[in-house]
Amino acid sequence: MVTDLISTSDLSKVDPVFGQLSFDNHEQLVFCNDKDTGLRAIIGIHNTTLGPALGGTRMWNYETEWDALNDVLRLSRGMTFKAAITGLNLGGGKAVIIGDAKTQKTPELMKRFGEFVHSLSGRYITAEDVGMETKDMDLVREVTPYVTGISEEKGGAGNPSPITAYGVFMGMKAAAKYAFGSEILEDRTVYVEGIGNVGEALVENLSNEGAKIFISDINQERLDYVSKKYNASIYTGNDLYSEEMDIYAPCALGATINDRTIHQFKAKVIAGGANNQLADEHKHGLLLRDRGIVYAPDFLINAGGIINVYAELENYGRHEIIRKTENIFNTTLEILQNAETNDITAHQAAFDVAQARIDARKKEN
Repeated sequence: MVTDLISTSDLSKVDPVFGQLSFDNHEQLVFCNDKDTGLRAIIGIHNTTLGPALGGTRMWNYETEWDALNDVLRLSRGMTFKAAITGLNLGGGKAVIIGDAKTQKTPELMKRFGEFVHSLSGRYITAEDVGMETKDMDLVREVTPYVTGISEEKGGAGNPSPITAYGVFMGMKAAAKYAFGSEILEDRTVYVEGIGNVGEALVENLSNEGAKIFISDINQERLDYVSKKYNASIYTGNDLYSEEMDIYAPCALGATINDRTIHQFKAKVIAGGANNQLADEHKHGLLLRDRGIVYAPDFLINAGGIINVYAELENYGRHEIIRKTENIFNTTLEILQNAETNDITAHQAAFDVAQARIDARKKEN
């Protein structure tokens, strides 16, 4: 009940769950609780028109349960359009586990979460996300077949992060071609914010191409490691968004393009691996367009991960994974050109393509 989450005096300030903007006609929400393992999780199933909902599980120490709910709603919705625009026969879903992945994640907790996933009988298929690793998915696999991203030793496609990063790299190159007339990133100044698994793999791709890379993260140990390994410069300022750069690559959590930052950006291109980069899709999409900043829609260019794990369901190999991921370049270029032709935002252009595929399938059914 709402009264378990907020004080009664605050009830008038909060919309019901169904009234949340991010709810957006979700088909199902599952609240998972287990006292013995300390599990508190939410599974969101947004849309299953194209197929079962597939999306990773994120473990994060949210400040409030409302923050966790809003995150799973936004992420689940994004997965619907990510699968649709990539041409996969999947719906959109996501899960969040509330807690510190470093100190509170246990094998028992992961298996208990897997049992909740199993109770949905395949409507939701999980995978890894922030705070999760391949070994965690292997644990989930012990109690349910409805999980992807398991280790190659157990017959899976392995860690999807390198493929996610490769797709982001392809999308970034397409956006660079659109903005600068060339896809070559050598000597381009790129700021990567967030160097987790996806961010680090993106830095590796950029380093191999000879880009001038600046990295930012809350984890100093990670910064030192990635900087040394790929010869990237650590950003030490306090106003990253106002720095002169060619490309800004958000690869941490979402909503870094918001009312506070939108007017600070000096980047010509925004292309990164984070989900839900626009705090307000319509408002901030328009502001980026009006400022002449080329935005590569996040749910399009970070789809490499879902392509990778989808391979486990469809039994296609590495060659097909790479081919589908490299096609993100062509799709991104088409979306950016379509947005210009129709005088709409890049986000809207990508959304329209995804929604059209979903609507077409509804008519077939």
